[in-house]
Amino acid sequence: MILTGPEIIRQHGLGTIRIDPFNVDQVNPNSYNYRLGRTVKVYKNEVLDPKVKQPTVSIDIPDDGLVLDSARIYLAHTEEVMGSDRFVPIIHGRSSTARMGLFVHITADLIDIGSYNQWTLQLHAVQPVRIFRGMLIGQVTFWCVEGEISLYAGRYQGAMGPRESESYRDFENPEAM
Repeated sequence: MILTGPEIIRQHGLGTIRIDPFNVDQVNPNSYNYRLGRTVKVYKNEVLDPKVKQPTVSIDIPDDGLVLDSARIYLAHTEEVMGSDRFVPIIHGRSSTARMGLFVHITADLIDIGSYNQWTLQLHAVQPVRIFRGMLIGQVTFWCVEGEISLYAGRYQGAMGPRESESYRDFENPEAM
């Protein structure tokens, strides 16, 4: 079951949903619009190998925006720190952003219950597009769970700013694969 906008406001007030900063004007009928943070990262290597830690370059988005190249993946982050120990957040791009040819969160839209972060977004533009820090870029919905809750305690917990892939760690312990 998905929470309605008024229920998101109520649950935020009760402290069961954390959105910081929270702006009631960003609440929709059944979602919350989140904003783009100030930093993006790009991988230095042309070919990305999941077995190897990939070096990145951080770029602060200038006041006049940053034009994304369609041949790259950009790691960005939400301005807000969000999460819940009671509801499962799922993040999506906004339709107005998609209509500009910008994929906001390509995969991995399910945020684990108990995860509190500035969430990393994977941005991909189908043609050059300009982005601005603070722009409304996506939406988060909150879903009720059924069953025993096990809170997230993974490697990305507490992330601030965009975080590059740590898939190389999966190859450090072959028995775990």
